Amino acid sequence: MKAGDVVLIGAACSVQFSGGRALMLRLVSIGETGPYNDWIWITGYVLDTKGLATAKRELYVLRAGLRIRRRSAPASARNRGGPVRA
Repeated sequence: MKAGDVVLIGAACSVQFSGGRALMLRLVSIGETGPYNDWIWITGYVLDTKGLATAKRELYVLRAGLRIRRRSAPASARNRGGPVRA
């Protein structure tokens, strides 16, 4: 998991994201593991149904609960020219 990946934040990450409160997040940064086993701070942009960023959030979640939905492209693929899609 790295910056640029899109992850699902749901009930497996924390009960506060259960039910209809789950969200998709494009990671900006991943903090160090916190004082509780496997809990981490992550920063990213909440994505709407079209994949557009709607808000920047900093969340404290259970790392094992994160589900990667889309990995970021390798740097070489991003730098081939043409438009960059965020």
